[in-house]
Amino acid sequence: MSGKMKTTKNPLRNPRVTEKATDMSLKNVYVFNVSDSANKKDVEKAVFSIYKVKPIKVNILKIPRKKVNFKGKVGKKGGGKKAFVYLKEGDKLEFI
Repeated sequence: MSGKMKTTKNPLRNPRVTEKATDMSLKNVYVFNVSDSANKKDVEKAVFSIYKVKPIKVNILKIPRKKVNFKGKVGKKGGGKKAFVYLKEGDKLEFI
């Protein structure tokens, strides 16, 4: 085999707690910040291994870097990726 082997680290960083994400959780859609190298299959496996729930569907979006000005200083916000995890009716994820 040539090339590098993929590591099996957990791609889920943390749940994304925003007003929109909270509203979506009422409809069985949960939002997570994920690592930049994560793909849909990795996220699906991680959700199943941690929460013992099989997702119906997973969507991943890139979060663009943003320029910010704060007290005359210019910087950038990180960006990254977020994953939308869709569960079937009756399944829930509990965050502690």
